[in-house]
Amino acid sequence: MADGEVKSNILTLASFWILGLCNNFGYVVMLSSAHDILKSNSAALGGNETVSISSTQDVFKRECNYLSTGVILLADIMPGLIIKIFSPFFGLYINRRLSLCIALTTASFITVAKADTELVAAFGVALTSMASGLGETTLLSYMVNYERTVITSWASGTGAAGILGALTYAGLTGVFHLSPSTTMYLMLSVPFLMGVSFWVLLEHPKKDEIPTMPSISPDPSTNNQSFSNKFSYIPKLLKFMIPLGLVYFFEYLINQGLFELVYFEKIWLTHSEQYRWYQVIYQLGVFTSRTSVSLFPIEKIWILTILQGLNVVYFLIETLYSFTPNIYIIFALIGYEGLLGGGSYANTYHNIMKKVPKERQEYAMAMTSLADAIGISLSGLLAIPLHNQICKIPK
Repeated sequence: MADGEVKSNILTLASFWILGLCNNFGYVVMLSSAHDILKSNSAALGGNETVSISSTQDVFKRECNYLSTGVILLADIMPGLIIKIFSPFFGLYINRRLSLCIALTTASFITVAKADTELVAAFGVALTSMASGLGETTLLSYMVNYERTVITSWASGTGAAGILGALTYAGLTGVFHLSPSTTMYLMLSVPFLMGVSFWVLLEHPKKDEIPTMPSISPDPSTNNQSFSNKFSYIPKLLKFMIPLGLVYFFEYLINQGLFELVYFEKIWLTHSEQYRWYQVIYQLGVFTSRTSVSLFPIEKIWILTILQGLNVVYFLIETLYSFTPNIYIIFALIGYEGLLGGGSYANTYHNIMKKVPKERQEYAMAMTSLADAIGISLSGLLAIPLHNQICKIPK
């Protein structure tokens, strides 16, 4: 391989790593700040961070936000879910789509930073969801024009977004004592970096090198036919979509329905700090597994699904009985949970690039991304009543 080709390949991998980082960064920051967003607005809603089960005995009090962080999860995923439903059936106008992603991300950080009510904050989070959903379906589809190794690079970048997003928020608010609003303003550098990576660093394929696919055909009659063809191809993608969707359903039910209720009293971390560092450790596990997909490829994703389901059982019992002796065991289990989730994501798309016919890959990548959004959305819907029900149960 010539030096020029090596340099081009390195820049391509670096560009997709940065794109993955920037695309998921805001999404992760919003989830990491979920506890603080709800806590800061709790008084306005007439609630307290602590829900009292008994007025006479503190031992029966369980610390709960007025609303579950599943509320933030829904705002952070539902708009993206809608985008992912329709995106695979429209043309891949890459420059227009990326411009819209960057604009939405910028608007989301500003909106959340200025939010003085929960409704405004939720709207800002929803903008992040739209940007992330559009960016993921667009860039996954665009990857079919490159070597399969870009999947590992992209997945690693999205995993790094988890670590850096959660760690950045926890560090700026906890270590440097910046307000959540100031922290959000600092995040405006992320959409700028995304634009530089795509339009400056990334070497794009020439038009005559891009395969002609039904999804980008300018012929209206072909587009109508391709819609039918695409829709009929969905059953063949279920072997990828169902395991991926279930893994994400299980892990986000833990993250946004149960994490907040798993806490240890009278240790060196407050309840809010414990929640933030749970997010950091979880994202560390995600990053590790997404980065190592080329070294440890997995074809039977359903195994990861079963293991993640067992994690739900453990954390549910923990929220009810608090039987785990120390927080380090919880840290280890959360890291393990992240490994399963990240491994499922990276291996699913790696298998698509490997097994799906080339002419179907652009559509398959975009449509399969719908599966994790559906799983996350369902987990958010369940997390809210589950959270409220557990909060009513004495410790």
